[in-house]
Amino acid sequence: MQQADLSGAHWRKSSLSADGPSCVEVAFVDDAVAVRDTKDREGGTLVFRRDKWTAFVGGIKNGDFDTPS
Repeated sequence: MQQADLSGAHWRKSSLSADGPSCVEVAFVDDAVAVRDTKDREGGTLVFRRDKWTAFVGGIKNGDFDTPS
């Protein structure tokens, strides 16, 4: 995957974590999803293919990453 152009990215933060100290922001750019730390926006950005991001979010919703009690 080529480097995503994030210069015009519209970053969004979850409304559920709007006031929390541990937040991430996401931006949907072309066929990619970029993720960065809200507290350290210049500290680096992870970029995922959109299909991989969709699979990850689906796994979260399905409980695939829950730890057994």
